[in-house]
Amino acid sequence: MEKFVLNALKRQKTGKGAARQLRNQGFIPCIIYKGGHSVPIQIGSKEIQPFMNIATKEKLFVTLKLEDSEKQAILQDYQVDPVTGRLLHVDFMEVSATEKIRVTVPIILIGEPIGVKQDKGILQHGISEIEIEAIPEKIPGHIEVDVSKLEVGDSIHVRDIKFEAGIKIISDLDDVIATVTVEAEEGEILPSTEEIVEPEVIKKGKKAKEEQD
Repeated sequence: MEKFVLNALKRQKTGKGAARQLRNQGFIPCIIYKGGHSVPIQIGSKEIQPFMNIATKEKLFVTLKLEDSEKQAILQDYQVDPVTGRLLHVDFMEVSATEKIRVTVPIILIGEPIGVKQDKGILQHGISEIEIEAIPEKIPGHIEVDVSKLEVGDSIHVRDIKFEAGIKIISDLDDVIATVTVEAEEGEILPSTEEIVEPEVIKKGKKAKEEQD
C-alpha cells in the first residue's frame, strides 16, 4: 500500500457554520475515527487534494501529523458538493501497524480476452472490489486481474485470485469478477416492435380489469 504524509491541525469548532468557514479559509474539515471515538481535524485543501485524487481510486496508507502526535490511517469516507464536485469533508479510520483491519480493495482488469479478439465475445465486468482482512502493510492499493486468457464462456471468480500469506478474503468466493459472453447476432437482439407491444398491452389491460374487479 502506498504511503502519504499529511499535516493536520485539531479543530476547536465543529458544526456546519464552522466547517463552511474553514473551507472558505482553504481548509477541509476532517475526522479521525477509532473504536467509537473521533477527533475533529483540518487539513489544507491544496495538501489533501493529491491524496484524494489517488485514495478515491485505490487504498492508501496515510500518516496524519498533528501538533503533538502522529496517527496512521486510511480513507474511510468523503463528501463532495453534488453540483461543483468540490471536496467538503473527509473521514479517516485510524489503524495500527499490528492490528488487522477489513477493507475493500478495487479491482483493475488488465489485458484483452482471447474470446473478445478471436471470437467477437463481450467482456462482462462483475464485482469491482474485493473485501479483505489484513494488517495495513499487506493491503494492496488495488488488485490486478489478468483477463487475457479468457475464452467465450470462461469466467474469473474471487476464488481464483491468489493473495500472499496473511491476507484473508472476506468477499464471497463465488462472486464473478469477469466473464466473456457470446455477442448476439444483430437480428437476435430484439424481436419486432409488434411482437413486443401487443402482448404487453393485453397483459396490462387484463391486469387492470382484474384490479377493477
